[in-house]
Amino acid sequence: MWGAGDMELCYLPWNRTSPLRRRWEHVGLRDDRVELNHRQFNARVEAFAEQLDEHGFGRGDILAVLLPNRVELLIAMFAAWRLAGAITPVNPAFTEDEAGYQIDDAGAALVVNLGPDAPTGGKPVIHVDDMRTVSRGEPPPPADLGGDDLALLIYTSGSTGRPKGVLLDHRHAEAMSETMAQHLGLTGDDHCLLVLPLFHVNAIMVSVLAPLRRGGRVSIVGRFSASRFFEQVERLRPTYFSAVPAIYAMLAALLENVHADVSSLRFVVCGAAPISRELLTRMHERYGFEVVEGYGLTEATCASACNPVKGIRKLGTVGPALPGQEIRIMGPDGSFLPPGEDGEVVISGPTVMRGYLNRPEETAATIVDGWLRTGDVGCLDEDGYLTIVDRVKDMIIRGGENIYPKEIEAVLTAVDGVLEAAVIGRAHEIYGEVPVAYVSVYPDSDITEERLLSHCRNQLTKVKVPEHIHLVDALPKNPVGKVDKPALRQTLDTRSA
Repeated sequence: MWGAGDMELCYLPWNRTSPLRRRWEHVGLRDDRVELNHRQFNARVEAFAEQLDEHGFGRGDILAVLLPNRVELLIAMFAAWRLAGAITPVNPAFTEDEAGYQIDDAGAALVVNLGPDAPTGGKPVIHVDDMRTVSRGEPPPPADLGGDDLALLIYTSGSTGRPKGVLLDHRHAEAMSETMAQHLGLTGDDHCLLVLPLFHVNAIMVSVLAPLRRGGRVSIVGRFSASRFFEQVERLRPTYFSAVPAIYAMLAALLENVHADVSSLRFVVCGAAPISRELLTRMHERYGFEVVEGYGLTEATCASACNPVKGIRKLGTVGPALPGQEIRIMGPDGSFLPPGEDGEVVISGPTVMRGYLNRPEETAATIVDGWLRTGDVGCLDEDGYLTIVDRVKDMIIRGGENIYPKEIEAVLTAVDGVLEAAVIGRAHEIYGEVPVAYVSVYPDSDITEERLLSHCRNQLTKVKVPEHIHLVDALPKNPVGKVDKPALRQTLDTRSA
């Protein structure tokens, strides 16, 4: 356990060992409105910290930030850290009720939002256009930050019940950002194109803190647009970006006459949800991307396994455990299983969260004897590479037989013309549950439901063949880009009613 004074947080620009200080005049952050070098960015952070201080914000306080992806969100985050506070980033698309729940649950002292019509949760607010950009006097000196100080309060997507606040300290952020910087081989010459939402831990760790701790550069493109994406890549010349399978699916679905110069990209990262072998192959063949697939949870500060940029990448796996972390496969009786056997993925290491805010029982059920229980089913091969089989809660039990939707989804996405597939269980009076599939296809595809069913019958045992396949224009996604299976279940319940 790290305490105050045990480490220097290299992602903080004001710390003496931060590479940002050695690259003070280099462009560090930009969005569609502003471009800042590292010195200018630090000055903006100082100015806003001064403003927060005047509002009484200080050590241990929580700043709720309801902003779309833009430089001011990162300024607010670093300013809160300068005062030894923490932030809870809130999805700016949230309704008043959704935002109000998070702001209240987090115990936020102050809110930063877009303007008078944006949610406030009944708390004091600073509108983004009123954020101070120039210090009016002597800004408060940086607080003495230690590893056990809270940095981030990230809320889970809440697929079951109300979202939970995940407590991540600076020791977690330090370990995670350094691990990713090392694993991806980042240097001061690297430039990340940030496309994922900053209310998600992936964007903060992989796309912001990892490059900044090497003195690199971050370009924020705001809301992702498949039609504009490659123009942005050609214009900005990033060396990498991190995205979710839904984004790669949208890029793969672009018309064949879309071409792009992606020569600046050393690699791209895929995480947050499983991606099919077929989509990985299609992306590489069409665009030449070296896709590095990884795996992790908010509760483990983002990533716990990742294929290497240089080294053996095993298609269909999410790679081996990252340095400093350990991944094991646990059986129903709590024992660890040998390679090749399926069980629950459990994780230990310096990135495992402090716990859930004000939920001691759920924390105790999730972190057991130092192991984070992920709720994912997976297996390790002899080399330690992890394959995710499915979510425990997504498993379908048909007549007493366990069916993993991901296996059926893999069979469906192997069909030429299929873009994405999602399988859920439908209640059945005899079998308990039966699988039902939802499939989206490429624009030029002439695929039919019957052809997909025939393919499934040839590739799967009878109990795993979907009872029905629905062709849809697109699969619903949650705010972080994962297929929203609860929404599909609701759709299915409505159809069955």
